[in-house]
Amino acid sequence: MPITWDDFARIDMRVGVVVDAQAFPEARRPALKLRIDFGSLGVKRSSAQITERYAPADLIGRRVVAVVNFPPKQIGPFVSEVLVLGAYDDHGHVLLLRPDFDAPPGSRIG
Repeated sequence: MPITWDDFARIDMRVGVVVDAQAFPEARRPALKLRIDFGSLGVKRSSAQITERYAPADLIGRRVVAVVNFPPKQIGPFVSEVLVLGAYDDHGHVLLLRPDFDAPPGSRIG
């Protein structure tokens, strides 16, 4: 189903830097709890089902792309504030999206 340019423009995607990553054993599906710095937007939390490809320690300092204007979502005892974006590989594992260069935290994706 096609969307309009206005539909796309309402999605606020930003570059963030992972500042903390922890196991999330309470999640129904294997996931990590991330804290991501979005510059002037502050540090936001996200639950990400990325355990097949990423260890928590490997994510610290990594730039990611996330949708920052979804409403918060309660996931067990955790509130996820942003949706980290990724592509699926041939096995259904998520590969995180990131900019080629070090865009500042909070940079808009357009």
